[in-house]
Amino acid sequence: MRLALNATLAKNYTSQSQKVRVLTEAWVDNAVFCPNCGHPDIDKSPNNQPVADFYCLNCREEYELKSKQNTIGTKIVDGAHRTMLERLTSSNNPNFFLLNYDPSNLEVINFLVIPKHFFVPEIIEKRKPLSTMAQRAGWIGCNILLRSIPQTGKIFFIKNKQVEPKKKVLAEWQKTLFLREEKEISARGWLLDVMRCVDKLERKEFKLDDIYTFEKELNQLHPDNKHIKDKVRQQLQVLRDKGYLDFVERGTYQLR
Repeated sequence: MRLALNATLAKNYTSQSQKVRVLTEAWVDNAVFCPNCGHPDIDKSPNNQPVADFYCLNCREEYELKSKQNTIGTKIVDGAHRTMLERLTSSNNPNFFLLNYDPSNLEVINFLVIPKHFFVPEIIEKRKPLSTMAQRAGWIGCNILLRSIPQTGKIFFIKNKQVEPKKKVLAEWQKTLFLREEKEISARGWLLDVMRCVDKLERKEFKLDDIYTFEKELNQLHPDNKHIKDKVRQQLQVLRDKGYLDFVERGTYQLR
């Protein structure tokens, strides 16, 4: 997988944003395989496609591309807040490709995919309305909070200019597909919250009591739930049953 963007493709464009769009879209079109099925052909969507930038010719999985200079950061600027929230419950909500590049030499630094089943309202940040002086006065955009997505929801093809094995990318994608089985967003949100708590422990093996230390934090996220510990145990059991965790012994779990 080549890291260089083909600068010659953008020589006829004057707008920097147009140049970046042309270069990054061409790179994805030529270099990236589908993380869902492994098919080598990711193709650009037709111009009249309202949501996705790319789709897989084999499994029809859809992807939207976002690009950033220099560093990935903690959030991605996205479109209208209301539109994004509507998309979370729709059938055509795409996965997100995130490409981070070095503008000095036009090389890809990081490229990752965030599967659509990690998108819940809690990771969408509402921006301030545009001022009355703006052309679109009152328009409200949103940010995608990368820090609120569990680590397993950030699947790298390229990390710090190092290409990850295709087999690893495909395995990491398959590991969390069970989340799509949960159609109710609030229930999926609970699973993601517990997955984030496990991430924060920064170790593969942990005890139930370790997750209980996040009780206050989880209570703030779910103020209507008066039985946080019971819910935590339930979510850990689901993650165990889906193969995300292994049960080691009573009160002890291990990440696969």
